[in-house]
Amino acid sequence: MGRVTERRRVVRIRGGQVAERSDTLAGEEPMEIRVGGHALAITMRTPGDDFALAAGFLVSEGVVHSADEVARVVYCAGAEDDGAGGRSANSYNVVDVVLADGVPPPAPSVARNVYVSSSCGMCGRTSIDAVRTTARRALSAGPRLTPELLSLLPERLRAGQKVFDRTGGLHAAALFAADGTLLDLREDVGRHNAVDKVVGRALLDGSLPLDDTVLMVSGRASFELVQKAVMAGIPVLAAVSAPSSLAVDLAEESGVTLVGFLRGDSMNVYAGAQRVVLPADS
Repeated sequence: MGRVTERRRVVRIRGGQVAERSDTLAGEEPMEIRVGGHALAITMRTPGDDFALAAGFLVSEGVVHSADEVARVVYCAGAEDDGAGGRSANSYNVVDVVLADGVPPPAPSVARNVYVSSSCGMCGRTSIDAVRTTARRALSAGPRLTPELLSLLPERLRAGQKVFDRTGGLHAAALFAADGTLLDLREDVGRHNAVDKVVGRALLDGSLPLDDTVLMVSGRASFELVQKAVMAGIPVLAAVSAPSSLAVDLAEESGVTLVGFLRGDSMNVYAGAQRVVLPADS
């Protein structure tokens, strides 16, 4: 059974002092995502929230857009996910998503014939056009956020990173309401997986599109994370680190408010500044 964390023996060196001790590591295992029994992708992930991860991946790829397009999600042996990473069968690394009647299967271009590593969710795609997925609907006007409210989000995200506290080796993605209330938080060795888990859980709960919400991520803001926000209908993406140039281009093109280097009361708004209440607007 896959575990969120595992224990390993390490040699610890501190100030010239050497000791052998046990250390807690973040778990990482491959997971194959199937649709209707047909292999679609293999991703490296931290076990747990596997059904949400598979569902969120399909949202990001434009395969599904609402809960009624998914008939069921099962492990290959037919086990059911308890929503918190629990499992009840012997096979936990192959997840099959069965689409509802009438929902078309993924296009051949969606299939990825290589591993999706924990650091690269788009690996295996052959062109820039192939990674640009078109959303069915435009983003909502979204919330109007003050810098003071945005400045609270990193600390609230960090406070919810329970597995990170034990391992120091996981990324996190958190979904916040417009008033800063934490709605959901997921952790994973991959930034893109953490976002897929948040989006997938929302899909399975019937909450898409995620209008009037803010997605906060613990690392940098890549093109892929902006696209995942667009596909989920999330109008605001904030990151504690830098965005890439292509991420800013896509945010401007799609109407996403993109905030980077969000640390304390300091931040850069790279796109969609109309949703940020600047002092001159007050």
